[in-house]
Amino acid sequence: MGERLATSALAGGLGLAAGALAIVLGGGNPFTAYAALVEGALGSSYGWSEVAVKSCPLAITGLAVALAFRAGIWNIGAEGQLVAGALLAVWFGTSMPTLPALLGIPLTMIAAALGGALVAAAAGALKLRRNVDEVISTIMLNFIILGLVGFLVQGPLMESAARYPQSDALPAYAQLPRLITGMRVHVGIGIALALIPLAAILLYRTRFGFVMRASGSNPAAARTAGFAVNRTLFQTFVLSGALAGLAGGIEVSAITHRMYESFSPGYGYTAIAVALLGRLDPVGVLVAALLFGVLEAGSSSMQRVAGVSSVLVSLVQACIILALAAIEHRRGRRSDRWL
Repeated sequence: MGERLATSALAGGLGLAAGALAIVLGGGNPFTAYAALVEGALGSSYGWSEVAVKSCPLAITGLAVALAFRAGIWNIGAEGQLVAGALLAVWFGTSMPTLPALLGIPLTMIAAALGGALVAAAAGALKLRRNVDEVISTIMLNFIILGLVGFLVQGPLMESAARYPQSDALPAYAQLPRLITGMRVHVGIGIALALIPLAAILLYRTRFGFVMRASGSNPAAARTAGFAVNRTLFQTFVLSGALAGLAGGIEVSAITHRMYESFSPGYGYTAIAVALLGRLDPVGVLVAALLFGVLEAGSSSMQRVAGVSSVLVSLVQACIILALAAIEHRRGRRSDRWL
């Protein structure tokens, strides 16, 4: 575990170094830029609340991707599953009769999880029934879901006023409450925190988690041992999609309250980086999500104070993953020499 943490820390440092180099090449001061970023994200209670808000969907979708990868499933479709979850949550919330919040909020979250699970189940069925590579199917499903959202918000799901291509706002009974007046921190953050230990228990303390990890490490050996590998893979697909869908439901219920075409800024894709940087471990995913949350929450302050474009954050994130991949590749080559 210590070696894995050191690898992630090294990758993070290299990513930040690459960002600093880009700032210097652009004529800026990396110390001023990073100081402004940290001050914007962590220098006030509002900044901390925004870090939590930005980290919440990344932590949950990161868990979704991490569990799938642990089972040997390359689920690249967390973005589409997240959007599908938000879409079904909005459809449910805006079409159902008025409900008490104690009933409406859980049902809305269940609808969101179901939306993501259905999209993931489609990819799982294609893989197990037709041997369709899940990388291809999940990427294509992303585009299908995003196209479907575009159609719906400009047609059947368009707001009653018909002024903008967006849905009606979720009713109050389907909205997750905010925790602090004047800040966006919400109950969904508590849900994300609760999912971390639950995922760890599932992964390391249950038979299902053991079969999941065994199937991902060596599916042939798992089948020889008598494990139902295909069933486990499909169940993991559905679980992964449900988590991503839940993330979308929380985001639309607590933050945006409406569905529109650019609903997600790419949380599902960033989640892949979060899962890899977190070493596919639930606690590691949380730490990585917080790091990315700090970068996202402080980017506007960096641009305002230091004049460095907030796009630099995307560069840093990409460099972190490239560094992580390079370190693992080099370590693998060294291991091969002893075989």
